Amino acid sequence: MEIAFHIGASCTDEERLLKSLLKNADRYAEHGIVVPRPNRYRRLVRETLNNLNGMLPAADTRDILIDAILEDQEGSRLILSNPDFICVPNRIFEGGEFYSLASAKCATLRDLFPHDKISFYLGIRDPATFIPATLAKSKTDDVNTFLRGAELDSIRWSDVIRRIQENAPGIPITVWCNEDTPFIWAQLIREISGVDPTTRITGGFDLLREIMSPEGMQRFVAYIKDHPPQTETKKRKIISTFLERFAIEEEIIEDIEIPEWDEFVVESLTEAYEADIDVIATMDGVRFIEP
Repeated sequence: MEIAFHIGASCTDEERLLKSLLKNADRYAEHGIVVPRPNRYRRLVRETLNNLNGMLPAADTRDILIDAILEDQEGSRLILSNPDFICVPNRIFEGGEFYSLASAKCATLRDLFPHDKISFYLGIRDPATFIPATLAKSKTDDVNTFLRGAELDSIRWSDVIRRIQENAPGIPITVWCNEDTPFIWAQLIREISGVDPTTRITGGFDLLREIMSPEGMQRFVAYIKDHPPQTETKKRKIISTFLERFAIEEEIIEDIEIPEWDEFVVESLTEAYEADIDVIATMDGVRFIEP
């Protein structure tokens, strides 16, 4: 069986991707693609990972999990999504290292499904906005306590991905930037689903509807209908044009509210993130989706 794990990260798409995938569940089921509701697997998988605590699972653990998740469904591809698969917000800097728990969690997922074809899907985000967002969901309001000694200039998503690859070798990882999701939303749905790029889907503009005014969205849909884009590149240019005119400002501008941070800190984090993206895009075993 193919198992696609959307492993996060926290505070990226805010469950929107799962909601869009669930809109297509019935259609996907006809093709052997199962998108179960999260209450069928999140707690189950989390408790299994925690109970194993790094130990190898029993031989029948995989079959028990699959039977419980699928219930009476049958399929050849299973899609499991949880923004906290690799770590809850409060422990992102466990031990003073960025996502130190991710590699062990991913290795255990591999051990749980040793004979299945596993793939990981990871949305990343500029630490300048990611840290404030995850801090707000943690058990502290003090950024230094949250960071647990981690140095801001050492935060690299490429390091997280590299550690996952080292501990769960051979598993392909698809990565994208959360900042790009309005332009690549439909592609993300298809990529995680494993369907052909030309397959019709529902919800390809779900995210766009949240950040564009109703008037703009109405005009956009009408334009797309009258002038169907022939390529993804053309479609993204059209989206960009309409967002320039009709974006809802408060939905696309993120407030950074950490008193200890000045403009220099924010700019430094963003510059390092942009450089890190270039590294990730060239990593072996990584498929990077860009607009």
